[in-house]
Amino acid sequence: MSNSIHQDSTSQTDDPPVTLSVARKVKPGCEEAFEKFISGVTAAAMTFEGYLGATIIRPSDPKDLEYRIIFKFDRRSNLLRWQESECRRQWLARAESLTLGSPIIEVLTGLETWFTLSSRQPVIPPPRYKMAVVTWIAIFPLVNLINVLLGPALAPLAPVGRSFVSTAILVPLMTYVVMPRMTRLFAKWLYPRRRR
Repeated sequence: MSNSIHQDSTSQTDDPPVTLSVARKVKPGCEEAFEKFISGVTAAAMTFEGYLGATIIRPSDPKDLEYRIIFKFDRRSNLLRWQESECRRQWLARAESLTLGSPIIEVLTGLETWFTLSSRQPVIPPPRYKMAVVTWIAIFPLVNLINVLLGPALAPLAPVGRSFVSTAILVPLMTYVVMPRMTRLFAKWLYPRRRR
């Protein structure tokens, strides 16, 4: 977990939301201690600016004790601060005695973060045209639903105000509610090799 993300610019386009996936194999008999480590390291990450939460994927096979911790940050620069912090270094030092080998670290930004499956396999984004199709299928009915439900209430606003309110509702819905379900629904098409 010593890798870090390098940032060339702090502009909006170069500082997108980011997902960090860390896979670690736990030594047999150290599962309870590693669970405490997970609680501690995620609580520590919570104190850093831009932290949006973590997802823990625990082993499904008792013979293969691989855990995956997925951290989400609102900006690449905020993840970088967490990665380079002394706090994180101290937590990683605690994990060394509990794990085998080096961690597998993957960083996803932009649209790819909507298309992560709960899987112990490396996170490989699907082709962009598939992401575009699934995103359109999700956005089209949502935009129309928002227009139908909120159209009368938003009518007095200027076009920019209507767009602001609509996107403020649409983006969180897409990120936290719709796209995780769409990814599971279209998993066989998005990830054909993974599902064979």
